[in-house]
Amino acid sequence: MMKLYAGLAAAAVVGMVGGLFAYGQFASSDDRFAQCRAGAVGGDIGGPFTLVNGAGQTVTDKDVLTKPSLVYFGYTFCPDVCPLDNARNAEAVDILEERGFDVTPVFITIDPERDTPNVVGDFAANLHPKMIGLTGSAEQVKAASQAYKTYFRKQDSEDPEFYLMDHSTFTYLVLPEVGFVDFFKRDDTAEQMAERTACFLTH
Repeated sequence: MMKLYAGLAAAAVVGMVGGLFAYGQFASSDDRFAQCRAGAVGGDIGGPFTLVNGAGQTVTDKDVLTKPSLVYFGYTFCPDVCPLDNARNAEAVDILEERGFDVTPVFITIDPERDTPNVVGDFAANLHPKMIGLTGSAEQVKAASQAYKTYFRKQDSEDPEFYLMDHSTFTYLVLPEVGFVDFFKRDDTAEQMAERTACFLTH
């Protein structure tokens, strides 16, 4: 069963890679971050959102993304992919901190039906003291997901409380005053993420 979940997530990743690359490429001559990128990315990814934090407060992207941030869309009931990815993101943040960089890990649920503010708050706090957990109404979550061109879909289930979500698994690097600059895939290690993020933060 675990392999099935992983396979579904991998399929979503493959689909989203095509979507991201379809948005075009940054012109290297105009891109001060060109040497930091692992591949060609571009397009209108990221943007404003309004969500709810673990304390039940309504926040916007301006409130949350005040520092370089690693943004991940997932859900707390995810059996394997989301905890592993977010633990890796937390590790990357620790590596960066050791090197003098202050980066915030951000978790945005795509399952607001079950992921209440308390749930996402606890999930984030258990993974890293800096991690920010966000939820919101179905409309707010959909808008945030669409801004980052992410994919998610609720699987059919006979039990309304126990269901799985298909979703993309990218982590997005967002810089204040700049916005989205790059994304990381599941096979990127915490060390690789830290190396590339540090490159963006020094250029």
